[in-house]
Amino acid sequence: MKGFRFTKFVPAQDPEKNTFENLLNIFLQLVTMTGGDVAEALSWLTNLDKRHNLTQPGYGIGDFIDDLKSKGYLTEENQKGEIKITGKAEQSIRKNALEEIFGKLKKAKSGQHKTTHSGPGEERGTDRRPYEFGDNLDQIALTDSLRNAQVNHGFSGDYLLTEDDLEVMETEMRSQTSTVLMIDISHSMILYGEDRITPAKKVAMALAELIKTRYPKDTLDIIVFGNDAWQIEIKDLPYLQVGPYHTNTVAGLELAMDLLRRRKNPNKQIFMITDGKPTCLKVGIKYYKNSFGIDSKIMNETLKLAVRCRRTKIPVTTFMIASDPYLKEFVREFTKVNNGNAYYSSLKGLGDLIFEDYRRNRTKRF
Repeated sequence: MKGFRFTKFVPAQDPEKNTFENLLNIFLQLVTMTGGDVAEALSWLTNLDKRHNLTQPGYGIGDFIDDLKSKGYLTEENQKGEIKITGKAEQSIRKNALEEIFGKLKKAKSGQHKTTHSGPGEERGTDRRPYEFGDNLDQIALTDSLRNAQVNHGFSGDYLLTEDDLEVMETEMRSQTSTVLMIDISHSMILYGEDRITPAKKVAMALAELIKTRYPKDTLDIIVFGNDAWQIEIKDLPYLQVGPYHTNTVAGLELAMDLLRRRKNPNKQIFMITDGKPTCLKVGIKYYKNSFGIDSKIMNETLKLAVRCRRTKIPVTTFMIASDPYLKEFVREFTKVNNGNAYYSSLKGLGDLIFEDYRRNRTKRF
């Protein structure tokens, strides 16, 4: 009787490779935290190595830097001769953020978006493609994957099935979604001894990588807002830093609506990550500012935009990473006027909430 015997596959260990990959993961985290400052990140890494013995006797930080250059993660080919990360490193940062957040994603509570239509959902197609991180297990084409394993590894000995053998059945989502992610870069995002901007950047990079790999027909625009608001590219996210800004939520919402107006997708939504209330408004060429409590003039202009978003069927989901009672009051009023959704999240749970809301909203028509 013929059959197959499955055993646990334990790959051979390469100490030098493991050291490089471990250091690379830490280095990319430090680059994100330092806003893309490679010199500062390497300085931090050297101090961490001195304290925690991250390297081996035959492989030091100098060897690691040489490997970063030879493997295409660092470059000095620029006008100033500075050491900078490359596009390969930027992509690795996004992939690491995706694996860190989406790879550990847990089921979150259901949202409160109201709609009179349910989405058509996903349709299973006939096309096959290689397995990618994030694919659901029920998408795996079992017969095709087993056939690939037999072709690639043969029949003799222990039966071997690797990730490279897996194929998945392509699914098609009838609906498409255009998302604008607004990130607050006001000074409060680094105040009170808490780094709030780095988790926000990680979530943005992970969401961007998810959309590029899993939902390529969807669009994601990223906006940062302080005294003003402006659009940034995905590749700019590792370099994003907080400025000496107030919080001009009105400018952010106006720019987000303008970007979504150009998109042809039926589903449009705004995700806003913030830790405070609106404190700034641009009137003509001057800035009207008030950081003491909730200013009625700024509040009224913000609520007017919330109404405009509701009328154009653009829900705003607010992720408030602060828990002050009067801030919650502002978010509740804003959400009620917009008919959107709001979460009061810690930094640790931010990624879970955003990914669950994004995936859920892809199956709805607003």
